[in-house]
Amino acid sequence: MSGSRQEIVKETRTWLGTPYRHQASVKGVGADCLGLLRGVWRALLGTEPERVPSYSVDWSEPQGEERMWAAACRHLLPKDVCELEPGDVLLFRMREGRVAKHVGIVSAVGSAPRFIHAYSGHGVVENTLSAPWRRRVVACFSFPLEGT
Repeated sequence: MSGSRQEIVKETRTWLGTPYRHQASVKGVGADCLGLLRGVWRALLGTEPERVPSYSVDWSEPQGEERMWAAACRHLLPKDVCELEPGDVLLFRMREGRVAKHVGIVSAVGSAPRFIHAYSGHGVVENTLSAPWRRRVVACFSFPLEGT
């Protein structure tokens, strides 16, 4: 794992235990999945690349717009989901036929892949990237850092 990937995972792990709070992005106080990603971005890259508009829990489902995917494509580097590395950002579709609206950061690969995410009712947690989670992955990205 390169220095930058190690730093991504290290920073992301400092968010573990942060309570789940919709639209929040404050380590130790509250974060949703996007807030976690935003917080890690700020820690590693500085100012966020764009202002995040207010969003509802249903995200952009009523409009059927892939807003989170489009934003990820604007600011992250798309990569093949089969080539997971620690520090990669995963985009999940939580229900078949719905928009992708959940993100997590890969913390380990190999025989026991893991990811960190903010999950409603649980806060920021590290989970096994089990088969049910893997089936939901629709895209993979890397941070625009040198060495990633």
